[in-house]
Amino acid sequence: MAQAIEAAGGWIGFDDFMAQALYTPGLGYYANDLRKLGLMPGSGSDFVTAPELSPLFGQALATQVAEALRHTGTRALWEFGAGSGALALQLLQALDAQGVPVERYTIVDLSGALHARQQQTLQAYGDRVHWVSELPTTLQGVVVGNEVLDAMPVKLLARVGGVWHERGVAWVQGRFIWQDRPTELRPPLAIEGQHDYLTEIHPQAEAFVRTLADKLTQGAAFFLDYGFPEREYYHPQRHMGTVMCHRAHQADADPLADVGLKDITAHVNFTGVALAAQDAGLGVLGYTSQARFLLNCGLAQRMEQVDLAARAQASKLLMEHEMGELFKVLGFTTGEPWGALGFSAGDRTHTL
Repeated sequence: MAQAIEAAGGWIGFDDFMAQALYTPGLGYYANDLRKLGLMPGSGSDFVTAPELSPLFGQALATQVAEALRHTGTRALWEFGAGSGALALQLLQALDAQGVPVERYTIVDLSGALHARQQQTLQAYGDRVHWVSELPTTLQGVVVGNEVLDAMPVKLLARVGGVWHERGVAWVQGRFIWQDRPTELRPPLAIEGQHDYLTEIHPQAEAFVRTLADKLTQGAAFFLDYGFPEREYYHPQRHMGTVMCHRAHQADADPLADVGLKDITAHVNFTGVALAAQDAGLGVLGYTSQARFLLNCGLAQRMEQVDLAARAQASKLLMEHEMGELFKVLGFTTGEPWGALGFSAGDRTHTL
């Protein structure tokens, strides 16, 4: 990293820093052999995602996926950033049980270490699961991405003394430091007031959905992640930004420490993602909280069929102070949008 900063003239934007910290082959957080995903710190993991929390997550999501497969007339499923492979396993099992078998399940993942873990988890489906590191010219099917957009590098913008700067990283006397440079870049909304303000913009996430829209000729896509619509994201009171790090199930706000050994994320601006997809030709199916989406897809009924311990775990998917409200679901489709089950009640598209 220090060599990269020196080669760039002594300074790189935070998006470049985040990309290298997460994805440098063999060294970046998602490219090394650290365990990453798991329920408890004792496992050596750093954080837990919904599929590890409860298999009912994937079972409920499969109900929406099955509807989308039928509606779009496709038989393929694509997953971006498949983590441990737990969601893929849950979806494949549930879709088979629902009589909507997937002919081909393709995982797009840049992590070699996670690739090996996914292969082990999904060995029973070896003939139907495939891995790719880049997208084909065109694709058809249903796309899912759970906690993918938050791992895409962001640019940091800092208003200091009324002047906007891009906040980047320099290497000085053997350590990484923040360093600001004046910029013409601005957040998509004007920030009221004159107080100092730190925030992010998301050119890579928006470019990703534009690329997906260009390649998806028939199908639908569902992204589940934590974030806000634009007016909440760039609220005047949200002046510290949303970049966070995760290690051993603890959160901290210093991405310049322990580089490559911890996750770095930022909340998603769902308005920006939706507009980018819409401008590239996709229709918005809906936008709602994870809790409402999962309830629409029958999670409550599934919880009634499991024991108390499993029910308690699944409830964390719904609780406001856990994943239920902070996490949102955004759906897209090629062609004319239909009344997708997951957004049938509590749709918030009007807030985007």
